Amino acid sequence: MRFQIRRAINNIYTAYSLDDSCIYTARIKGKVLKTDEIEYSPIAVGDIAIGEPYSKDEALLFSVEPRRSSFTRWNIKRNCNQTIAANQDQSAIVVSSASPPFRPRFLDRAIACSRNAEILIVMNKIDQGVDESFSLYENIGFRTILVSSETGEGLDELKAMLEGKITAFVGQSGVGKSTLINSLMGSGQRTRGVSEKFNRGRHTTNHSLYIESGNIAVIDTPGVREIEVPFEDLRMVADAFPEFAASECLYSGCLHRGEDGCTIPSLVDKGIIDEDRYESYLRILDALDGRKPFYLRNRK
Repeated sequence: MRFQIRRAINNIYTAYSLDDSCIYTARIKGKVLKTDEIEYSPIAVGDIAIGEPYSKDEALLFSVEPRRSSFTRWNIKRNCNQTIAANQDQSAIVVSSASPPFRPRFLDRAIACSRNAEILIVMNKIDQGVDESFSLYENIGFRTILVSSETGEGLDELKAMLEGKITAFVGQSGVGKSTLINSLMGSGQRTRGVSEKFNRGRHTTNHSLYIESGNIAVIDTPGVREIEVPFEDLRMVADAFPEFAASECLYSGCLHRGEDGCTIPSLVDKGIIDEDRYESYLRILDALDGRKPFYLRNRK
C-alpha cells in the first residue's frame, strides 16, 4: 500500500493511504528504514512511503519512493542532512522587510536548500514596508510576490499561484508564514508574534504539516532563526544562483571561485553579477568545505 506522509513527529507519522483514502498512524517497521541516504529523519512530510496496515487505523512503513523534489537543510546538532518537505511542486520562501529584518543571505541559503522545485519568494508584511534590496531577486529571474496577511494585499494573487500545486512554505521564524497560510486556507495553525527585545520570531510550528483546502495543498514547515545548506556535490550550489548562467568558464563543473578560466569574477567586476550575491555563494561553499569531515565520519 502507498501512503502520503502528512505529519511526522518523533518517528510517528500521519499517513494518508493513496489506495483506500484512509488516514493511518504509522511507524517504521523494525524502527530502521532501509535507505542508502544518511539523514536525521528518514521520512519527511510529502514522502510517498510503502507499507501495510496492521489494524483499521495503524500501519507499518517499509520504504520510501524516490523523491522528485525536496527541501533539505543541514542539521547542525546531528551533523547530517534533514529533509523537512518532499515531493513539492514549488518552494515558497517567505521573508519580511522589517520585523524580522530582511536577510538576503538567509534567503540565498534557503533557495539553495530547495531541490528540483520551482522557487517562489514571498515578501510578507508589506504594510511595514519593502526592503529595497528585495527587487534584486526579481531582476535575477526569481518569481516574487508582495503580500500582507494583515491587510490582505496580494493574497488573491498568491492563492492563484498555489492552485493545483503542492507548495512547501519555509522561512525564518516570525515572518508570518503560518499566519499567511491561515489567511489563505483557514487552517487554524498556531501563531505568535515577534520578540520585541531581539526582533526575532518565536518558534510556533515545531513540525512539518501537510494541509489541503480545495485545489491547494501546502506543507507548513517549522520556522528557523538560521538555516544551513545540506551537504551535497558543491557544483549543485550554483543552481541557486541562476545569474551564473551568463558565465563562459573554460571547463564544465567550475566552482566559480576564480579558477583559471573562470569568468565569474570579471562578471562581478562589471556589475553583471551582484557582488553581495557572489560573496553569499562563496560563503556557502566555504561552509560546506568545513563540514565535509563530519559528514564522512557519520558514514562509517
